Amino acid sequence: MEAANTPVKNWKQTTKDNETPQGYASVRVPVGKGFFQTLRAYIGPGLMVAVGYMDPGNWATGIAGGARYGYRLLSVVLISNLFAMLLQHLALKLGIASGRDLAQACRDHFSKPVSFILWILAEIAIAACDLAEVIGSAIALNLLFGLPLTVGILITALDVLLLLFLQGRGVHLLERVVASLIFLIVGCFGYEMLVSRPDMAGILSGLIPRTEVVTDPGMLYLAIGILGATVMPHNLYLHSSIVQTRDYSRDDAGRRSAIKFATIDSTVSLFLAFFINAAILILSAAAFHFSGNQQVADITDAHRLLDPILGVKFAGIMFAVALLASGQNSTLTGTMAGQIVMEGFLKLRIKPWMRRLITRLVAIVPALVVAILYGEKGASELLVLSQVILSLQLSFAVVPLVQFTGDKLKMGRFVNPVWVKVLSWVVTVLIIGLNGYLLWDAVKSI
Repeated sequence: MEAANTPVKNWKQTTKDNETPQGYASVRVPVGKGFFQTLRAYIGPGLMVAVGYMDPGNWATGIAGGARYGYRLLSVVLISNLFAMLLQHLALKLGIASGRDLAQACRDHFSKPVSFILWILAEIAIAACDLAEVIGSAIALNLLFGLPLTVGILITALDVLLLLFLQGRGVHLLERVVASLIFLIVGCFGYEMLVSRPDMAGILSGLIPRTEVVTDPGMLYLAIGILGATVMPHNLYLHSSIVQTRDYSRDDAGRRSAIKFATIDSTVSLFLAFFINAAILILSAAAFHFSGNQQVADITDAHRLLDPILGVKFAGIMFAVALLASGQNSTLTGTMAGQIVMEGFLKLRIKPWMRRLITRLVAIVPALVVAILYGEKGASELLVLSQVILSLQLSFAVVPLVQFTGDKLKMGRFVNPVWVKVLSWVVTVLIIGLNGYLLWDAVKSI
């Protein structure tokens, strides 16, 4: 029997008032207005999710790929973002069609021991993501102001105050701040693209997939690293929850409209993320690969070499500003994902400042120890390690998501059509296989 208007009733539990997401149905959606007025109400969640696809963890792989192989790995950046668009569409569809975010859906579907394990893995992923943001922000403060890494790491602990201020004033303000930082990053890289004068023919050629990405071991390793750094597991939990902040009609017509407009918001936002990730690789290729500096694989080295190689004064400054904005943006959305995961899996709500403090301490302690003992080199290696940890957790978020959205008992008439089911499982198997290869290679090199 199909659950047409209330697919949520097919879950073990229905959403109770104390389980609704923060800001639930708090953003008004106009009724009977035009396409663009309606779309405007849905813009925001996609931008907040896109932040995770341009966080400091992506920078190291993009810089190394561009410096070593020029524009040839651009196709990998494009394919990774296409994967992300599909998975984020499934996440928002789960939230809108079922009224459950991914964490709640896992708790309802799986046994308590399995749900507990999934919660632990999700928390590890969020801590790893926060670790990348701490290190990225500290490196940016070092590049801009000359602050020691240890001081920069300690300063990042203070962003809890900014987060509390923004969360207390509604989800819409938080979305606007995130959007402003994204466009600051886009502006910085727009400047970098202009002064680096990349080869447009080379860029277009790089967007075409080539077999050498698979046959060249070094290129394959970096390609897998780009994929692993692009698709972020915590974004799937985040997106399935924050789409429910829109006050759409909770019937079939309302859900169908919400899925359409939320998908547009998500897809356009992830195109911005693609531009930034591609720009990192293009800048590295134009500045380093074609000038003989093909061994650049470090954020600090890239910043140091930009000005003299490009012959302009502000290239390095813009690079560092974009890095700082990226770190702060990812911090805001990472904390929200942490709250959603804890509430969804455990039905446990704690004060936002306490949640932020716990997450940040988990990230600051290892970052501080490594910075004190091993300096910049150790911090950069820890940044790469954080991406490996994220890769390990990814399959534990993707598999349930694809499983739930392909189940008619859970999704009603919004279940994935056959072609989407097949494509989703192909993408899932490919992501798991590539990330598994990356992890196996990392373990062998220890």
